[in-house]
Amino acid sequence: MGIKKIAITMGEPGGIGPEIAVKAALSQQATSICIPIIIGARKPLEDAIAIAGVHAKIKAVHSPAEAVQEPGAINFIEVDAPQEYTKNKPSAGGGQASYEFIRKAAGLAMNKEVHGICTAPISKEALKMAGVEFPGHTEMLSALTHTARYAMMLMGGPLRVVLVTTHAAISKVPSLITRAAVLEKIQIASEAARLLSVAGNEVAVCGLNPHAGEGGLFGREEIDEIAPAIGDAKKQGIHATGPHPADALFRRAWTSDVGMIVAMYHDQGLVALKMAAFDAGVNVTLGLPIVRTSPDHGTAYDIAWKAIAKAESMIEAVKTAAYLG
Repeated sequence: MGIKKIAITMGEPGGIGPEIAVKAALSQQATSICIPIIIGARKPLEDAIAIAGVHAKIKAVHSPAEAVQEPGAINFIEVDAPQEYTKNKPSAGGGQASYEFIRKAAGLAMNKEVHGICTAPISKEALKMAGVEFPGHTEMLSALTHTARYAMMLMGGPLRVVLVTTHAAISKVPSLITRAAVLEKIQIASEAARLLSVAGNEVAVCGLNPHAGEGGLFGREEIDEIAPAIGDAKKQGIHATGPHPADALFRRAWTSDVGMIVAMYHDQGLVALKMAAFDAGVNVTLGLPIVRTSPDHGTAYDIAWKAIAKAESMIEAVKTAAYLG
């Protein structure tokens, strides 16, 4: 296919997705290494171009094979999806449209028509309003690609974080921290370390509780589930360490070499990462048969459609997809 082609989904149209998709697709950083192709609906794309402060023409193509690099042009594949959307808040139309964009892009990637996909932010509330029963991109893409073994990895600055649990209520997290689940994420993190040529290949595993449980004083998950999983990983030749107190581990990762971190739940891993690289963090879904990345932020309804959305994280996500593809 020559130069790599990356499908960029528009995300939930009411948020910042269309604007940052346009900015990323026209970015010299992206176009110098790949051919971006926006997957979406025409009306929000036209609206985004109008407010993004850029000069661009829409080049409609029927397939990625027709997409070529042309200065000032956006390669665009239109999807049969709702055109109407509500700016600055979630809507059923926006939720359905964002799902259709992702489904189209995943199909293109599965058919090897693009080298990877980069997804703009979606709204879980909008998906629910549309009757789409997925809590987020990760779960949606695992279903669309028929993948049972997958993990979310966030990259930013010196941090690379794989999550054992993703979009789950805190009250449910302890029951989800099982020996098998932790081992699977350690294995996937180790594979990612090799893929990214991470020095040392260490997979440092967080505990769940404060002070990694303090020998059982604050909980037994470290003793009963996490430490045994680390032991299993070591027997498989994986350089796994821990369980570490999360606060100390992230400090060490910031100041020295830690290849990969396995965090037990969403905010344990993402608070530190977003402090380190809020504007440039990238989400990578590991384990899929396709390359998928996304910016490490949400729909940002409060700043959407005001021509102020920053596209740095989206651009980094497109570049990462091109690198991995």
